[in-house]
Amino acid sequence: MMSTPFHELAGNPVPENATAGFFTASDGKVLRHAFFPASARPFKGTVILLPGRNECIEKYFETIRDLTARGLAVATLDWRGQGASDRLIKDPQRGYVRSFFDYANDLDQFFAEFVLPDCRGPYYVLAHSAGALVALLAAPALANRVSRMVLIAPFLMVTGTTLTLTTIRRLATALYCLGLGRLYVTGGPRPLQRYPFASNKLTSDPARYARNCELYEAYPLLGLGGPTVAWIRAAAEASATVQDPDFIAKIQTPILIVAAGADEVVAFRPIEDLARRLRNGSLLTIYGARHEILQEADIFREQFFAAFDAFIPGSGG
Repeated sequence: MMSTPFHELAGNPVPENATAGFFTASDGKVLRHAFFPASARPFKGTVILLPGRNECIEKYFETIRDLTARGLAVATLDWRGQGASDRLIKDPQRGYVRSFFDYANDLDQFFAEFVLPDCRGPYYVLAHSAGALVALLAAPALANRVSRMVLIAPFLMVTGTTLTLTTIRRLATALYCLGLGRLYVTGGPRPLQRYPFASNKLTSDPARYARNCELYEAYPLLGLGGPTVAWIRAAAEASATVQDPDFIAKIQTPILIVAAGADEVVAFRPIEDLARRLRNGSLLTIYGARHEILQEADIFREQFFAAFDAFIPGSGG
């Protein structure tokens, strides 16, 4: 774990008046959290920003400035096992978690100990990819706290495989039970040199891609390598849970799901199906955008924020 609150670059400065700290989860893991006050008036609420796998608070500085300029405060955290929070196994490069319910429990503790006492409502969730899966998992418990959720490219199923979610879950569980939970499923340790921009699947914006690469090159302990068997098993179990009809019936919070039309990381069909089955759900597809919409080119980010402003009361000015 790192002791300094933030890690910045000349091209990625810390938003003004930011504060950060660490809290101890129920199992003793130490997690980083941060708060960014609204920079415009009138005040319109607090956004709980939930990053995806292998993301950190610093990666969202630009988005945080976009939100605070709308009169919204932002509260966020680094998930256990990534960013500047404690790693869960000896090798800090391996993306590992036992269960996504551990993430959901951390979110509940963060909400109870920091958001509710220190941040003014109404409260909104903005979550990306694996963070969006955590938000769905936590949605029934957050029903009386959170007014609305905006979920970007929820990690329900990967693209490029003929395997079903059930098969992936069974295979990962079998390997996990054999003691192989810490093995990489894809990739390996984070490469010392960045992948060429042309080969990336995350964004079509070269400047934002370079900025994010520079962040992890300057502060390598913020980054991760590939996911492990345990992480994939946990993600598959969480995805199966949130797609179960009985669980979906418990989700009452209005949710806007934003899918990336050119996503090569998560599959579109499960997202579309989930949005259709949610009682208060709607789906927007931003055609041409890749997986990390908030790290995308302006033409895609502007479409996202137009939808966000229409969905979050008062955020559009």
